[in-house]
Amino acid sequence: MNTMMLIGTAGTVAIIMGALILLMLIIGAWMAIRVIPQASAMVVQRLGKYKRTLETGFHMIIPILDKTLPMISLKEKVLDFDKVEVITKDNVKMRVDTIVFAQVVDAKLYTYGVENPMRAIDSLTATTLRNIIGEIDLDGTLTSRDYVNVKMRDIIDLATDPWGVKVRRVELKSILPPPTIQESMEREMRAERERREAVLRAEGAKKSAILVAEGEKESTLLRAEAQKLATIAEAEGQAQAIERILKAKPDAAYLTLQGFEAVKHMADGQATKIIVPNDLANVASMFTMMGEALGISKEPKTNPDKPKKTTTASGKKK
Repeated sequence: MNTMMLIGTAGTVAIIMGALILLMLIIGAWMAIRVIPQASAMVVQRLGKYKRTLETGFHMIIPILDKTLPMISLKEKVLDFDKVEVITKDNVKMRVDTIVFAQVVDAKLYTYGVENPMRAIDSLTATTLRNIIGEIDLDGTLTSRDYVNVKMRDIIDLATDPWGVKVRRVELKSILPPPTIQESMEREMRAERERREAVLRAEGAKKSAILVAEGEKESTLLRAEAQKLATIAEAEGQAQAIERILKAKPDAAYLTLQGFEAVKHMADGQATKIIVPNDLANVASMFTMMGEALGISKEPKTNPDKPKKTTTASGKKK
């Protein structure tokens, strides 16, 4: 009976021990398993010394001997630090707010490089900013942000390399000059805007006057051209009207000229007697006077004191 009880007790103890061992194995396996998510890393120490860096994925460590440090994010961080008071080259005191974009690229250096890396970057940024702004005057600070950003990034990135941090970008978020400087700048900007407004108004008035003058010039030329064409058309119309009137109803001069042409044809014929009308003689006298005035008369000059001889229709001389 006692033997049976001893065997039963030993079996119970064995079961309990087996269960404890199994539980310890499960706990040990659980402690040995490490799953690292994307964009993260973890540093492993063995007996207080750096052993390795666990990258993204499934890993196993030795419990009790190995110790894992807190997980490190490898994502790019936006570090918005407090405003920094700086003094420019021309002794103007300002407050500047900066933003630093940094990323951990080496978990080992980030862990063992410097105590509190983010605080170190903050102090380094403030010191670098004071040094750079101290070499530039107020106007240069306000107009040379790109220069300041690039120079700060280069300096901070070089200093953070031993810390396993890569500085991607540095930006000046805000620059706040003293109130008196701000008021002076506002007055200057207001005066500049008023000057530009006056210049734009003057240029607009000038262009408007030029356009009006060109319009009046073109209008005057068009009116003169229209009047010229109207005068020409009116003169041509009058000439055509006179020509049509002469053709429709010849006057006395026209009839006289036609008679003169008829007498000329008669003189070329075989007629022995020619009767010259008195009106035709007057016409001949008129052409003779016109020829003398123009210098084309073919008649010989006569003595004005000598009386002229005339012949009547009967052939007798006077």
